[in-house]
Amino acid sequence: MAKVGIIGGSGLYEIDGVKNVKRVTVKTPFGEPSDSYITGEIENTEVVFLSRHGRGHKVSPSEINYRANIYGMKKLGVDAILSVSAVGSLKEELKPMDFVIPDQFLDRTNRCRQATFFTDGIVAHVAFADPVSKEIADILFASAKKVGVRVFKGGTYVNMEGPQFSTKAESNLYRSWKMDIIGMTNMTEAKLAREAEISYATLAAVTDYDCWHPEHDSVTIEMIIANLNKNIDNAKKILRTAIPEVGKLKNFSASDALKFAIVTGRDVISPDAKKRLDIIIGKYIK
Repeated sequence: MAKVGIIGGSGLYEIDGVKNVKRVTVKTPFGEPSDSYITGEIENTEVVFLSRHGRGHKVSPSEINYRANIYGMKKLGVDAILSVSAVGSLKEELKPMDFVIPDQFLDRTNRCRQATFFTDGIVAHVAFADPVSKEIADILFASAKKVGVRVFKGGTYVNMEGPQFSTKAESNLYRSWKMDIIGMTNMTEAKLAREAEISYATLAAVTDYDCWHPEHDSVTIEMIIANLNKNIDNAKKILRTAIPEVGKLKNFSASDALKFAIVTGRDVISPDAKKRLDIIIGKYIK
């Protein structure tokens, strides 16, 4: 059985049917992850949960140690990551309380976050034309349909920097580009997951319309949080259905992403780099 990782809010591991729950601390060469990992089992499928912003939501999107988070998942043997994320809608038809399974990302971050494992003497260029792993996205979509929530498949997630929300000028620019949803975290996760050869897909929960919408000024933070809490309950239902199905998969599209990606000569990769990235590149560096 494949091992499934979940990145999202701190309460996501409270899914009906999770057994043998344990809290695990993982050390990484890239510093501390956002929180300790929660491990468990659902229908004989091993699952690993991580709170993206830490317990109590104390880590800003720009300050998340994405490399440590994904490295920790790799160290724990995760094959696939299901990312549960709150997003704003850039289209009228994508309403609050809907779910979206995007298939593309657009990076609008300001590069203050570390988005690659390959630095300090080693370079790799992974293919990223299709950043979402189709086999995982298909299962998330089918699972959402099965539990009866409104869900849309496909579309582009704009990854803005934050922690501030968009200006109206930015929001209308993204709409003119035909973007679908907007958030602050998933692009960086997807890049690092691909480098770590972990298949990745997003379950995006729409909490509100972005500020382009004429009714946006009447939206309060209390309304957004209320929608977020309702969406978390629905997300748990989707995950409860999806996790065992992902666990049954035999093949993952990202499992050999580095096969032709490492361009640095093997003879010039430093011992430190080999040690630091052993769990990621070890099978390619003899």
